[in-house]
Amino acid sequence: MTDTQVYRVYIKATPEKIWDAITKPEWSQKYGYSGLVDFDLKVGGKHATHPTPDYVQAGFTSDLSDGEVLEVDPPRKLVVTWKLRMDPAFDKEPHTKLTYEIEETKTAGTRLTVTHDVTDAPTTAALVNGSQEDINAGPGENAGGGWAWILSDLKSLLETDAPLVPAAS
Repeated sequence: MTDTQVYRVYIKATPEKIWDAITKPEWSQKYGYSGLVDFDLKVGGKHATHPTPDYVQAGFTSDLSDGEVLEVDPPRKLVVTWKLRMDPAFDKEPHTKLTYEIEETKTAGTRLTVTHDVTDAPTTAALVNGSQEDINAGPGENAGGGWAWILSDLKSLLETDAPLVPAAS
């Protein structure tokens, strides 16, 4: 059974800025679930999301996710395998396939399409589709919002220089 989820957002930013936000830790720590991405941007290269100090303080000391780079065409396309490592519930599932496509449009800024093939990974599918979101969670507790949350936060950050939820102080 194939299960492919597609998410699209239009962002008032250049393709290069969006690419950097996806592939550079100085950006990735500012939006979504705020891990520190580490990409070896070549076919066959590895990638991982390392914990920020806040994650370490919460007890997450190993990589949050990992995978392999399958295709890289900056700033237009990045295809990777991806697996969440934060929870043992995901250990039995295979790596999934994640595709980022970045296209400049003539009228609506830049279109970012995220396609996540979660075939044979039902636990991952449920997490990334946002069905586990707790809308009553406090600031910084938006776990479960999935790709919709991440892309909304990325859009806000790139367009306003501020994420949807300010960092806890």
